[in-house]
Amino acid sequence: MHPTAARFQERLHELGLDVEVQVLPDSTRTAGEAAAAVGCEVGQIVKSLVFMRDGRPVIVLCAGDRRVAAERLGLRAARADEARAATGFSIGGIPPLAHDEPLETLIGESLRRFATVWCAAGTPHALFEADTESLIGAIPGGAVMEVS
Repeated sequence: MHPTAARFQERLHELGLDVEVQVLPDSTRTAGEAAAAVGCEVGQIVKSLVFMRDGRPVIVLCAGDRRVAAERLGLRAARADEARAATGFSIGGIPPLAHDEPLETLIGESLRRFATVWCAAGTPHALFEADTESLIGAIPGGAVMEVS
C-alpha cells in the first residue's frame, strides 16, 4: 500500500472508523473513474473539495453527481497548493476527514440518499467505503446542509 494511503488508514482507525482502504490499479481521481472502478452510482462517490472563504480553507463534501454552489456559499475554489497545504493531501486523493489540521467541513445533505458512500483515501488510486451516517458522525463539527 502507498505510504500516504497507509498513513490515512491509521488515522481512520484512530477516529474509530472500522473501514479498509482499498488500492486499485485504475485511477479513482474523478467521481466517474471511482464509480466505474468500484461499481457504484456516481452519486455514491464523495467529492472532497477544498474552497477558500475569507482566506481560510473550507472542505465541502459533495455527492459525485452534484456540483457545489460555491458562489451561493461564499466560497472560491482553492488552488492546488492551497488544497495540499490545508489537508496534507493532493487533489485527486483528498479524503473527507483526517486531514493534517481540523477544517471547517460542509457536508452535502444529498449524500444521505445512500446507505454507504465511497471516499478518496489519500492517493488517486486509494479509496474506502463507509456507512454514510458513521462517516458524517466521525467529522468533528461537520455541518450537513444543501451544498449544490
